[in-house]
Amino acid sequence: MSDTTLPDTKARSHLAGNTPLSDVELAEIAVLDALAAQGEAVVAHLDGSAPMFCSRLRFVDPDRQYIVVDLSTDAAANATLLALPRVLFAAEVGEWRIEFAAADPEQIVQGSTAAIRLQFPQVISSHRRREFMRASVPTEAPLRCVASAEGVDFIEADIFDISLGGIGILQPGPNVALEAGMVLKGCRIECAGRDPIIVNLEVRHTGPAALADGRSAQRAGCRFLDLSLVSTELIGQFIGKKS
Repeated sequence: MSDTTLPDTKARSHLAGNTPLSDVELAEIAVLDALAAQGEAVVAHLDGSAPMFCSRLRFVDPDRQYIVVDLSTDAAANATLLALPRVLFAAEVGEWRIEFAAADPEQIVQGSTAAIRLQFPQVISSHRRREFMRASVPTEAPLRCVASAEGVDFIEADIFDISLGGIGILQPGPNVALEAGMVLKGCRIECAGRDPIIVNLEVRHTGPAALADGRSAQRAGCRFLDLSLVSTELIGQFIGKKS
């Protein structure tokens, strides 16, 4: 581990040596700068049974020599990532998915804070995403969503699929009619044998459904709002076990 003092992010010349950067290179820096400034989660799905590495981009070198990401809260994920020659990261921002691969991860210390430095990505791509990777929830390991909202009674529904973007729920009855745009704060995703994951949800779409016994129900697709880094890691680990 090396002790590295990173340059001030405000002092940026956007020059690589004496050669001005191209518009494409400046655009790539701008994309990564935005991820860092907004504190968006960046995720690396590691090989095999290794846990998911979930972190945030801390610093982007204006001369395109390196980037720095925070350590994950999972020590095993950090160790696995540091042993790789090259890492593929992804971030979801609104309707966009941003991907970039960076080589030669190395643990460093900035002041008193440990972090990971990698070479500047050679390729950065962005595209509109269709959806997050979804995992169906099996009946033998059910998930429940317990929610409430201002002016809305207590809601309890089955979760039939889950992703890093949100959940699909099935509410018998329904006991409370959900509508697109409704915000459900402090919802609990519950699973036997696990601590609940606390999330905020926005209802995106709803529709009628029928249960296997013929009873009426309501389906709803909900997206996560302001998902914390810890919750992102927990949901990612859960998806990995369901996939």
